Amino acid sequence: MSSVMFESLGDKVAMFNQQATRHQDTQAKNPFTSGLNLPRPKFSKEEYGRPAAGSLSDIRGRKASAHIYKEILELCEMIYQNGTPCKDEPDIIGITFGDLFNIYVHINDKCVGLLLRARKQNFLHFEGECLFQRRDDNVPIFLTKPIAEIRQIFKQKLEQQRIEAQQIEAQHL
Repeated sequence: MSSVMFESLGDKVAMFNQQATRHQDTQAKNPFTSGLNLPRPKFSKEEYGRPAAGSLSDIRGRKASAHIYKEILELCEMIYQNGTPCKDEPDIIGITFGDLFNIYVHINDKCVGLLLRARKQNFLHFEGECLFQRRDDNVPIFLTKPIAEIRQIFKQKLEQQRIEAQQIEAQHL
């Protein structure tokens, strides 16, 4: 009977030691840890401020990115459906900010933020830093790519995120 207790005590000690080692490893990666006389960790620009791969924060971030991709695609679709082709290049569709805002604000209240994000990803173009209702109502917004190409890009991005999410899930099982 005492050997059974000893084995379970040994198991508990081993489990505690594993947890302590994991904690030390985590603290060694934490740039704000002090008092352990550990060298400061070095991070690349890509990994600094990012959650650990596979963590719940990482998974939530990936889901949020997929949601934003869908909203940007919806905005591009709205411009394509309600805009007019340019005289010089019929593949390029344009719409004024005032018209787009009046149409799209009923669908999504993040119209300006999505426009900025879509411009950053080179899906559309407009002049100025940020657009404001009434002041910039006559500013034209142009799709920079044909809508079929934009759809294909987003389809690939969403598929890539789905595959990465499945890989992370498989690692946790």
